[in-house]
Amino acid sequence: MKGLKYKRILLKLSGEALMGDKGYGIDSSTVDFMAEEIRKVVDMGVEVAIVIGGGNIFRGVEASVKGMERASADYMGMLATVINALALQNALEKHGVPTRVQSAIEMRELAEPYIRRRAIRHLEKGRAVIFAAGTGNPYFTTDTAAALRAMEIGAEVILKATKVDGVYSSDPVKDLKAKKYNTVSYIEVLKKGLGVMDSTAISLCMDNSLPIVVFNLRGKGNIKKVVEGKKIGTLVGGNNGAGAKKKNH
Repeated sequence: MKGLKYKRILLKLSGEALMGDKGYGIDSSTVDFMAEEIRKVVDMGVEVAIVIGGGNIFRGVEASVKGMERASADYMGMLATVINALALQNALEKHGVPTRVQSAIEMRELAEPYIRRRAIRHLEKGRAVIFAAGTGNPYFTTDTAAALRAMEIGAEVILKATKVDGVYSSDPVKDLKAKKYNTVSYIEVLKKGLGVMDSTAISLCMDNSLPIVVFNLRGKGNIKKVVEGKKIGTLVGGNNGAGAKKKNH
């Protein structure tokens, strides 16, 4: 346990991350890579909770824009996260990581119902816990679910896994002059619309002084580097000792 900056983490994975280079669905080799990366930190004694999105299968917001009723579309999106959670659970257990899926929507044949104290007990016993079905409520994203669950279980940090290596002033894929932030405050993220997480999630983290580390999931060993306190990605925090102080240009 020596040398760890974080003992209990919440890892936020997007559904799109599971696609790999495919345009839709679940890429087994990508999920296997993620499972191996998570196993490395579980073996170090880190308690790992995971919130997973469903955008690789269904996006409620996009469906509602096309005319579907928003609440129904969001519930469909929540079900997509359950499919992803089961896929990740299967991969983790193949790598020897005991795993539990807890769903905010009750479906006892597939997953445990979300019970905060039970989730904490699983973590204390060295099990990875995957939180599926978002918050169980329409109009809330899995980003918000990640912030909420992180607070509930007493996670020390949210690790936001992305396809880029941190937070940039603009989209680095489209803008070659985009500048990377090593540290950035919650307020700056909100004011500048930096797209780290949605505004509800950022506000929750800000109100509870919960730091967020945004990093590239595809880099081998990156989760391990974060929990060891190595400088990687972007630290989103506040001026209250929870994280960032000033941005680096």
